[in-house]
Amino acid sequence: MLNLVRTLVLGGILSLGMTPPSVWAVPSDTSRLEFLGFRAGARLEDLDSRLRRLGGPALRCRRSRIDPRVTECRATLDRPEFVVPVDMWVSAIDSVAGVLTISATLREEQLDRWRRYLQDHYGTVGPKIQGSQRMLQWVRQGRMLRLTWRLEGPTKVASVSLVDGRVLDDWGRSQTSSPALHRSKTASQPKS
Repeated sequence: MLNLVRTLVLGGILSLGMTPPSVWAVPSDTSRLEFLGFRAGARLEDLDSRLRRLGGPALRCRRSRIDPRVTECRATLDRPEFVVPVDMWVSAIDSVAGVLTISATLREEQLDRWRRYLQDHYGTVGPKIQGSQRMLQWVRQGRMLRLTWRLEGPTKVASVSLVDGRVLDDWGRSQTSSPALHRSKTASQPKS
């Protein structure tokens, strides 16, 4: 039924001569918690491919010196439908995104667009307020998506963080079961 509704809406938009921006496409599985087509739990090559399809640069990645399984990646995507450049940071374990953050400085109407998009797809949730910072959060099947924003002058600094708890839990379990890695960590810590 939902696919039928999507088809009818898309047909209506196309009949008006407008093309919907692909970056705002509705995810078919709402438990995946995606934003702009990016999700935690995705492989780095899939994230890089998505960036390139959107006309962005390749991910710039560096491997951790402490744990070679961990890779930190960054990219900036500048597209007209975003209005402002969007920065992306990824922390991956074994080339799978455990934490992904998309951030930008937005005007009020741009933040409203991000907020409406997320609430339309994942449901309305009440904001949590901590000082000058506001947050909306969704959790599905071990994954979390959080929209956070704060006022900075006439603009809002906003970020969407996507976390795959299963990726992080697997990494944590492997950390405690690897005596060689544990020894290298404790050996490098200063003694008090």
